Amino acid sequence: MTRKFTTFDEVPMSETEIQREARALGDPTRYSIFRRIADADGPLSVAELTAFVGLNHNAVRQHLAVLKDAGLVSEERELRTRPGRPSLLYRLHPEAAGKWSTLGSYEWLARLLAEAVHEGASVRDVGRRDGRRRGASGDDGDAADRMEVELLRGGFRPTRVDRATTTDFVLGRCPFEEVAATNPHEVCQLHLGLAEGLADSLGDVTIERLVKKDPRRAGCRLVISRASS
Repeated sequence: MTRKFTTFDEVPMSETEIQREARALGDPTRYSIFRRIADADGPLSVAELTAFVGLNHNAVRQHLAVLKDAGLVSEERELRTRPGRPSLLYRLHPEAAGKWSTLGSYEWLARLLAEAVHEGASVRDVGRRDGRRRGASGDDGDAADRMEVELLRGGFRPTRVDRATTTDFVLGRCPFEEVAATNPHEVCQLHLGLAEGLADSLGDVTIERLVKKDPRRAGCRLVISRASS
């Protein structure tokens, strides 16, 4: 079965993208909300953003809707394991990272590559360590779903195909296209290590393989096996 996980809304790309983003950020209050989300260590709720700007929650929701429609922030529903209605949470959209003076995915890549050089470690081992950290800091929930969320957050645009005991994630985008085009081995090994670290932390899933494709065309395939229920 093929399905697209809907924790994050897809952002349509068009020739008017920059103008749309600029208009969204032209309002000072909305820009403040965007900066607060972009600088946060994790997703923020409407209540937290309301307290930050000192407006009522309806006004904040309207600003968030504009930012979301412009592809600047992503909306996700809290993975809740306790009673009560899950909150809507907002974070910087992964494909907006690096724009408008925000930290981008290449900063993350540079940091991990620098760690590998400094420690004399393989990029796969460094990626695996980072994957374990990401998995340990996230919410509880189904391991395959969590893996999908992390791929979405990384900007890979995964499409999910569930089989009897395995799940394929076809990656519709390489966030490091330019670097991967000239040095595919190191970048792919880093991504493989990241997935393995996530699997280590999440439990109930094992990385079977990463099938590499041309990063400019995307389509790499990550195959995981799920534990029997």
